[in-house]
Amino acid sequence: MKIPKFKFEEAILYQDSDFIIINKAPFISTLEDRNDSQNILYLARQVESDAQVCHRLDKETSGVLAIARHPEAYRHLSMQFENREVTKTYHAVVDGLFSFDNQLVDAPILKQNDGTVKIARSGKDAQTYFTTLQSYKSHTLLECKPITGRMHQIRIHLAMLKAPITGDGLYGGKDFTCRL
Repeated sequence: MKIPKFKFEEAILYQDSDFIIINKAPFISTLEDRNDSQNILYLARQVESDAQVCHRLDKETSGVLAIARHPEAYRHLSMQFENREVTKTYHAVVDGLFSFDNQLVDAPILKQNDGTVKIARSGKDAQTYFTTLQSYKSHTLLECKPITGRMHQIRIHLAMLKAPITGDGLYGGKDFTCRL
């Protein structure tokens, strides 16, 4: 599968004197990646030299990303993330049929040296709420609300619930095939 080149200017959803808000496509890193020279921070700095990414999304994840245009804006939004004043909502399609109603997963996450994570008592605290939005023949669309922001948090918490994200082979998801 050839991944189209990410065009930063086309991804802008909103901008003002403090922030640029973009729709990050999947398969592009938020920060510098040793395997790929193109990343969101690099592209943002082509537009705004002092740009700083306020939070991260996994390379495989699409979604809204906030980029500060200057250090004061970065500090302001970073403090909101640190104080958990920002509500984050994600959607995921998972393998299987589930009926979650604000289901809390409170399981610590330990980062591994191979770029993955695992659930471990010695890990960092991590909490995510899951709610079923729609069920299909063999998949479920979920709303995912992480309280903390650990690497691969939603992915590992869903795997723990035996509801891996469709296509996420790293954490047990099956390949997605579309039949017309």
